[in-house]
Amino acid sequence: MNGTITDEFRANAGKVGGRFEGQELLLLTTTGAKSGAPRVTPLVVFRTDGKLLIVAGYGGADVNPAWVHNLRANPRAHVEVAGGSFDVVARELDPSEREAVIPKINATTPAFAYASYQSKTTRTIPIFELEAGES
Repeated sequence: MNGTITDEFRANAGKVGGRFEGQELLLLTTTGAKSGAPRVTPLVVFRTDGKLLIVAGYGGADVNPAWVHNLRANPRAHVEVAGGSFDVVARELDPSEREAVIPKINATTPAFAYASYQSKTTRTIPIFELEAGES
């Protein structure tokens, strides 16, 4: 599924259909923690208080998506957004920062609300800020 969304994103200047239609997406390229290979993941992006945020909701699964492990091992990554691409450094929000942005995320994108995913799992769902920087 990720490959299809990635192809559609790149072919349509960041626009995709299906369940992500109307959502702002980005393509996150991380470095595989074990393989060292580039890994591309399409993600819904949240712009809150001038920050670029991604949420490791993973549909409420009891495990984090692989990209979380990759960013924790190597926070330097690359993103593609509608209209461009740039290098970033990912920073995982601490608990107080996460709690402060959750209501804003829930309000902006109800279909991908943090609360919906969090209610399905006992893990704390990580949120990362992507800060422009060298990759």
